[in-house]
Amino acid sequence: MFENKERTSLEELGEFGLIKHLTDNFKLAHESSVKGIGDDAAVLDFKDKQALISTDLLLEGVHFDLSYVPLIHLGYKAVQVNLSDIYAMNGVATQITVSLGVSSKFPLEAVEEIYKGIELACNKFNIDLIGGDTSTSRQGLVISVTSIGYAAKEDITYRNGAQEGDLLCVSGDLGGAYVGLQILEREKQIFLENPQIQPDLEGKDYIIERQLKPEGRRDVVDLLAQLKIKPTAMIDVSDGLASEILHITNQSDKGCTIYEDKLPIDPVTYETARELGLDPTVCALNGGEDYELLFTIKQTDYEKLKNDVDISIIGHITDKNSGVKMISKSDVVHELKAQGWNAFKN
Repeated sequence: MFENKERTSLEELGEFGLIKHLTDNFKLAHESSVKGIGDDAAVLDFKDKQALISTDLLLEGVHFDLSYVPLIHLGYKAVQVNLSDIYAMNGVATQITVSLGVSSKFPLEAVEEIYKGIELACNKFNIDLIGGDTSTSRQGLVISVTSIGYAAKEDITYRNGAQEGDLLCVSGDLGGAYVGLQILEREKQIFLENPQIQPDLEGKDYIIERQLKPEGRRDVVDLLAQLKIKPTAMIDVSDGLASEILHITNQSDKGCTIYEDKLPIDPVTYETARELGLDPTVCALNGGEDYELLFTIKQTDYEKLKNDVDISIIGHITDKNSGVKMISKSDVVHELKAQGWNAFKN
């Protein structure tokens, strides 16, 4: 990426010079950001709101592969996946901190690309970068993002509030990020075997973007507020739909029934999965990294939401003894199991 450009050593700047260089363009926009970068700690003031805080860690070789992930996309995604956790609490994200572990052999220009992606995400979602840290890493690139936001106490939505009879809803479509990853991995292997062959990604733009550049669903939180709907439970789809459903049912002490024919799967995802010999439904259930919002609502809120094309009602909450199951298109009952991403197994 930087072979034909002048490269600047990180050692020339030093830690504090690097932080200043990378964060000079970031300005504070929120009244709650009393003090940002430049002191021993940031200072925030949410007044009568409750603070929401979440942290994610991205490790090279575990969460991303630099052979096909552009650095600008990596910076963008690192922020987005973290903001998604705040939105999953029915909150508004306002600040982030970013910590970076990077090899001293990494040129400044490469780190700048990561921060360009971070800046793009901050600008798009009105987020203040208020702090972080940098350090040398001997084990590959490490990015840790902490997101901070707020919500009124009565608006915060937990995973444990689902009630029997509630409708189970999901935003957007599922499985695209996983299928996009399979395409990227396939093309990587082809390239390693024959570097003369260029990647064939024609017609796969949507699912590639789902993998490399996911979007946190702040718009869904805004929509629910406009419709005066408070979900009874909510979670973001990071590890796979089945896994997230089980989080809600386990913490709510309930069961659930979903319907295969109600699962939202984009045509490109469906056709590409078939092309790769994969079951599109399994990709939707277990793929992960879609970062859509999965939530439950009271049946009385159905009329408010039924005409929104971006929200799919995929099932309903049942009593605990009924179990957690999916009714297939051929009316076969399948028990749902968590087979999505496991950070200590995959």
